[in-house]
Amino acid sequence: MNRAALRRAARTEWGPLVGAVWHALTTKRLGAFPMTLAAVALTAVFQIVQNQSWGFEPVQKLGSVQARLPWWLALLRTPLSLFVPALDLPVWGALAQVLLVFGIAEIALGKWRTLVVAYVATLAGTMYARLAVHIGPDSAFGLPPEAAKVIDTGPSAAVVGLAVYVTWRYRAWFTCALVVLAMVGEAVVKPNLAGKEHVAAVAAMLVLCAAEEALRRRKPRRDAYRDRDEGGQRSGAPATRS
Repeated sequence: MNRAALRRAARTEWGPLVGAVWHALTTKRLGAFPMTLAAVALTAVFQIVQNQSWGFEPVQKLGSVQARLPWWLALLRTPLSLFVPALDLPVWGALAQVLLVFGIAEIALGKWRTLVVAYVATLAGTMYARLAVHIGPDSAFGLPPEAAKVIDTGPSAAVVGLAVYVTWRYRAWFTCALVVLAMVGEAVVKPNLAGKEHVAAVAAMLVLCAAEEALRRRKPRRDAYRDRDEGGQRSGAPATRS
């Protein structure tokens, strides 16, 4: 494949998304993604506080999720768990993920849709963890009982979900497939809680995207039928005399 063909492929794959992001950045600058900046600041604050002797326990009570927790408590903590950095990973990774992926998603989707998609992806991973522990380690989809004690925090599931959703919405099919295959490969090579939660987030986003596609394809037909019906009623109505 020559350079011209590569450029055409790159424009087809990333052109619409890059164009939208570039336009927002050049016209609004930092105002293009205020929610993302707030999320980065919140993540940094949680990291600083949880590394203090007095701050670890409050942060865990606010945003730490484990599969052994009651359902209601896990659901309450899940929204903030996105912004509590994982204890075993460098915080700069979490900050970079939030800034880059959340920022692109906020520009491409809007802040509220970005938050909803991020929450759905994270919730899918959190709920999967409970199911996997219940299934047990004998299944490829299960996890050992010890996984119920693992502290499950960080933006990674939300980042994966947003990456799949945004690339699907902007028809960047190769990138979308690459993200999906990378997450499946991660779960195969390292079948731990994090890897399998990422696959659960991907699965949730694929279902969401497929549902939206189905609704989008059905809507024009419903509208066309309604228009035809209304037109028929109008054309069949008796004429009035003046």
